[in-house]
Amino acid sequence: MCCPMETRPQLDITLCAPRGFCAGVDRAIQIVELALEKYGAPVYVRHAIVHNKYVVDGLREKGAIFVEELDEIPDTGAPVVFSAHGVPKSVPANATARQMFFLDATCPLVSKVHVEAQRHHSEGHHIVLIGHKGHPEVVGTMGQLPEGAISLIETVADAEAFAAADSSQLAFVTQTTLSVDDTVEIVNVLKRRFPSIAGPHKEDICYATTNRQEAVKRVAPHVDAMIVVGSRNSSNSLRLVEVAERAGCKQAMLVDRASEIDWARFEDISSLGISAGASAPETLVDEVVEAFAQRFAIKVTASGAQRESIVFNLPRELRAVPAA
Repeated sequence: MCCPMETRPQLDITLCAPRGFCAGVDRAIQIVELALEKYGAPVYVRHAIVHNKYVVDGLREKGAIFVEELDEIPDTGAPVVFSAHGVPKSVPANATARQMFFLDATCPLVSKVHVEAQRHHSEGHHIVLIGHKGHPEVVGTMGQLPEGAISLIETVADAEAFAAADSSQLAFVTQTTLSVDDTVEIVNVLKRRFPSIAGPHKEDICYATTNRQEAVKRVAPHVDAMIVVGSRNSSNSLRLVEVAERAGCKQAMLVDRASEIDWARFEDISSLGISAGASAPETLVDEVVEAFAQRFAIKVTASGAQRESIVFNLPRELRAVPAA
């Protein structure tokens, strides 16, 4: 229930910029939407196309069917889309063996990590992958090489304990959605312990993850609370909450929708920062702002004006389809 206008407390809201959709997420969603437009429903999608419940539910309503493995898909000529997080090499090989028509929505920046890992492996390096066990991107990257060719490191403690068979033949790559600061700490340990370890030519953590974390760092110390709009299975959204807390914000909360807001935690605040993970649409940010407007007399300002102009090409099969 909204408060009468005269009793609403004042609240200054700062919107972090940039926030929300990155180029890889936008491309992946377009691939599913254009496949539905061109080929009709159903379009099968292996794993959540991006880690956002609102987006996945919306595509499901349009005719997308989400599965975890290809063996859940019947023999059909319907398109199969691989998610933005990337897949092990065995997945397209299996799809080809079954004569499936598939479209790869892997983010090009994730594909870059795959190529790096393969290059280092071909040069005789053992690969150290910095990432979170079980995350689809990590599963996909590890699946690019033979079993045992990649060792996963999640923490500084893991980096300290890692034992290399040949310390002169090591290389590292990273998951694209990690905490920038945490990753720097891990890399520093690896470089101290293994001075000759090879790294990527360019930072693996993607531009969108870095930009959103920097935006939150700017705002978090100056507000009473932070809300990050994003789903709980979204690595980059979870990292934004951690970044806000480490930057000095007393309370930071991850919400999928405005309906999840625990209003008891916001009773005594006078300032609020809002950001969104790279897979969260702007409409959900608007929804959260509106929810606060029902309870507070709000003043909204933006922090940061950085524009992200990166755009990734669609698969050749879909480029002739006009955008809806």
